[in-house]
Amino acid sequence: MSAPASGPLAGLKVLELTGLAPGPYAAMLLADLGADVLRVERRSQQTTPPAPDALLMRNRPCVELDLKSADDAAVFLQLVEQADVLIEGYRPGVMERLGLGPQECLERNPRVIYGRVTGWGQTGPLALAAGHDLNYIALSGALHNMAAPGQPPTIPLNLIGDHGGGGLLLAFGVLAALHERTRSGLGQVVDAAMVDGAVSQQATLFQHLAMGIMTDEAGSNPMAGHAPFYSVYETSDGRFVSVASAEPQFYHQFLETLGLDSAPIVAAQTDASTWPAVRAQIAEIIRTRTRDEWCEQFEGIDGCFAPVLSMTEAAQHPHNREREAFIEIDGRLQGAAAPRFDRTPSATPVSFLTAQAGVESALQRWGVAEDYRR
Repeated sequence: MSAPASGPLAGLKVLELTGLAPGPYAAMLLADLGADVLRVERRSQQTTPPAPDALLMRNRPCVELDLKSADDAAVFLQLVEQADVLIEGYRPGVMERLGLGPQECLERNPRVIYGRVTGWGQTGPLALAAGHDLNYIALSGALHNMAAPGQPPTIPLNLIGDHGGGGLLLAFGVLAALHERTRSGLGQVVDAAMVDGAVSQQATLFQHLAMGIMTDEAGSNPMAGHAPFYSVYETSDGRFVSVASAEPQFYHQFLETLGLDSAPIVAAQTDASTWPAVRAQIAEIIRTRTRDEWCEQFEGIDGCFAPVLSMTEAAQHPHNREREAFIEIDGRLQGAAAPRFDRTPSATPVSFLTAQAGVESALQRWGVAEDYRR
């Protein structure tokens, strides 16, 4: 496979040290947008073929190196010399102990952007502690707000820490550093911490706290699911629908479509003492019809309503189908490249196995002989 010919990042060379979700996700985003990403995996003694369902690894081939070996470390530094960006997600100090930390890499290539993603960051009393997404969003204050009164917080999968606060923040930081490099000509270290990213994503919540819309008490956030106008309701067929009619005009349309007298309910919308009774009333009505029947009822109505779909259902929804938000690669469902660009659109992603078939040409682009391992 040749280098991606399209996308706004075409021509950018990214060296990725494989790790858990945040680093690969950041590399996937960059590769989706056209960057020439080369993955480096720990040399393995196993002969197991690559997994065809390694969806996070799409669009980029992989080479195996033993970074504890002087010969392989030399190959790695040779790759660094060709790179615009390096991405790694090891615990703080690991790359330094290998002699491949920022100092060594920036000496070999002063223009390289050295992107690092961890849970706690490169500094601080928890920097070396083990953890996962849930721990990071817990310490950030975000998890605290994902609870109804008297209930434990709801775990939001690993989207806020790993992918949003980690991978997406790393990709954003890398691109910001690349922009700065156009002025200085110099690379730098990007320290992306999932706990930092989870704090940053709470900007609106901090605004609501300052405005008095919510307090610091668990369950006071109206967007946590217990406000009747921002919640999920079960339908008669055991499925669910979402309602997010936070603005009075949308709440009015939602209530009117249910057959309720909207005036007194909308007037008391911000009075949390009324929420339990109103929510129970709405829930009783929603349970009288199936999910799809409610979808028909709300068609064309600005009630901020949407069905709760599974991933496979979402891929078949007319809106997602028209936008081609989902794609299949080698028969495996996944998200398409995002965001969209009108002048430099991204190429259709290819599977890890397809990308791996072009590893020889990738190494040639990176100035390394294919027989580097011998």
